[in-house]
Amino acid sequence: MSKDEEIIRGAEGVFDKNGFGATGVYALLAPSGASTRTLYKHFGSRDGLVLAVLDHRHKAFMARLAGVHAAANPVAALFDTLEKWVDEHGARGCMLLRARAEYAQANAEIAQLVARQKAEFEAEVARLVASALGRPDAGLSRQIWMLFEGATATAAVVGVGCLKEAKNAADVLLQHARERGIV
Repeated sequence: MSKDEEIIRGAEGVFDKNGFGATGVYALLAPSGASTRTLYKHFGSRDGLVLAVLDHRHKAFMARLAGVHAAANPVAALFDTLEKWVDEHGARGCMLLRARAEYAQANAEIAQLVARQKAEFEAEVARLVASALGRPDAGLSRQIWMLFEGATATAAVVGVGCLKEAKNAADVLLQHARERGIV
């Protein structure tokens, strides 16, 4: 593992548990044992590290979706993937949205990165819905995307049981679309 990866992975865990703004540089570097000089050499700034962590997190989740298209029900598989992700990472809500909430006013680059990542994920959900439905449906795709995002946030408050409920709701929406031809 490269030093960059070591720092990113260590900082990811710290950010995920402690948040972004309130976490000091030394706490971020402790898991990797890197120095502040190494941080600035590899990432330019603390915000550069935040960007790298968010990029890593997004790519890791998107990579999990690689096999979802081949599932018998890609939309159900999407929610199954979320459940596995939460089992591994904990139910603290979406790290990307938490970063955006903390940096929306302070760092436009971070806010813009999160907006691009969410747009990319929404487009992936649209492909999964089209695969499950046999045709594109922008309205249904947006509904399922919002259901997914809401379930991610809600699990942090009420527990992971809501993920199965969200999966069931997505299935109802998908079934309705199949029966009616539109949503």
